Amino acid sequence: MRMPTTHRRFRHRALLWAVAASLALTATSGAPAGADTPAPGLSQTLDQILSDTRLNGAQVGVVVSDAETGQTLYQRNGDGRLVPASSTKLLTSTAAMALLGPDYRFSTDVLADGSRHGSVFQGDVYLRGTGDPTMLAEDYDRLAATVAAAGIRRFTGRLVADDTRFDSSRLGASWAADDESAYYSSQITPLTVAPDTDYDAGTVLLSVAPGSAPGEAAAVKVTPSNDYVRIDNRATTVAAGESRAITVDRMHGSNTIVVSGKIPVGSTPATSWTSVWEPTGYAAAVFADALAAHGVKVTRGTVLGKAVPQGATALASHPSMPLKDLLTPFLKLSNNNHAEVLVKTIGYEVKGSGTWSAGLSAIADHLRTLGVDPAALRQMDGSGLSRMDVVSTEQFTELLVAVRRQPWFQEWYDALPIACASDRMTGGTLRSRMCGTAAAGNLHGKTGSLTGVSGLSGYVTDADGRKLVFSFVSNNYVASSVKNIEDAVGAALAGYSVKGAQQPQGTARSDRPTTDAPAARDEQSRRTDLECSWTKPASC
Repeated sequence: MRMPTTHRRFRHRALLWAVAASLALTATSGAPAGADTPAPGLSQTLDQILSDTRLNGAQVGVVVSDAETGQTLYQRNGDGRLVPASSTKLLTSTAAMALLGPDYRFSTDVLADGSRHGSVFQGDVYLRGTGDPTMLAEDYDRLAATVAAAGIRRFTGRLVADDTRFDSSRLGASWAADDESAYYSSQITPLTVAPDTDYDAGTVLLSVAPGSAPGEAAAVKVTPSNDYVRIDNRATTVAAGESRAITVDRMHGSNTIVVSGKIPVGSTPATSWTSVWEPTGYAAAVFADALAAHGVKVTRGTVLGKAVPQGATALASHPSMPLKDLLTPFLKLSNNNHAEVLVKTIGYEVKGSGTWSAGLSAIADHLRTLGVDPAALRQMDGSGLSRMDVVSTEQFTELLVAVRRQPWFQEWYDALPIACASDRMTGGTLRSRMCGTAAAGNLHGKTGSLTGVSGLSGYVTDADGRKLVFSFVSNNYVASSVKNIEDAVGAALAGYSVKGAQQPQGTARSDRPTTDAPAARDEQSRRTDLECSWTKPASC
């Protein structure tokens, strides 16, 4: 098997996008064939935008509909099935809100099987996970502190990690092998750890700092601190002013992380979020360290993958945030792990099986109730990492219209990224897009990006105050990016007035400077074929 490529997370190049000239056009009448209710002037404006030569030879689907009535105002290849990338999360997130409920919480529990004699528990201690992707090292520490506060100082048996809520399949269908060490492709388990409050479960955060003089080894810090991963540090310090090139790699089936390259004296640390092999063991290791830190000894080591027996004694429990709050990091940052955890949780709760197949079957059943035909699409995972996923823009707009009638719609809508909202947990993957246009602070949408795949689907209010839904997905383009074409469409919709001319638009910018990362970053952050939130530490 080909070894994963480097994590490529360290250098950022802002996407310098010129505004589409069509934004300044005066709207005129006309509509493409097949539009249900042609919008006066909108057709020519959108056709002009979509005539961009970067889309030559590509497959493009665009649908715009009235959000209240569902009437189609514009469509181009609306029924064509396309690879949607992270737009797939629209299907997953809405099904999760409907089938699990906005107040659904995961639970991580500590139990013991045996009998207690004073400060000694004769038997095994169990750590049971149900899927919480937001568990931090400090949460495991609190669980351990609760056990210690109960007066237990020793377990004569083993620490057993119960991850049986889900099946043993860790990676989704057709996920790329060379993404395996990337944090956006982390393994899916019901018992895991996130290194920080972006909640990238199943990953560790590496910080690589220069030594004090050229020739010295770089200093590598791992968060959370643990012995589950081993660092093979080959990175060296070079003179100030020299170029920086740090790579981080983890081999298939291994938790040895190789850090190599060079970093100049006095430069800021390079950071990398890197997935681990078998997150269940990672969680167990972090919890074992926490128990030891609180003076609780486990005599016989750790065992993975065994279920808690009936009648075990509950010792401690940590509930997750409710699903309605989890939607924020999930959708704003396009978190793949969250999507897959939700699919398997839906499978467990609705179909009685924590598998992708059960979860996706339940999602398909739910889509049917909304009037979206699941037989006309293919969903193979929850996140859109799989290139086997195919959905039409017509189906996305049908979904977007239908979910407006759901009681949880406002909470879900607020969790979508918002154009040009600078706060990272508000604007998300749209935080630096469509600034200076009528779409800024107006358009709520879900982005999608893979190599040769780009999409934006969501809601926007036009110049007359009418709410529109739209979906734009493009496949097989060879340009470095088509994001500013999507931005031009979003800005045109926001500025559209059925009463007359297209409203004047400012420049649809996606070149806002980053403030939270050095200008020089590694190859991965220069890529424009990934969701911008996946190119950490660079900002969107």
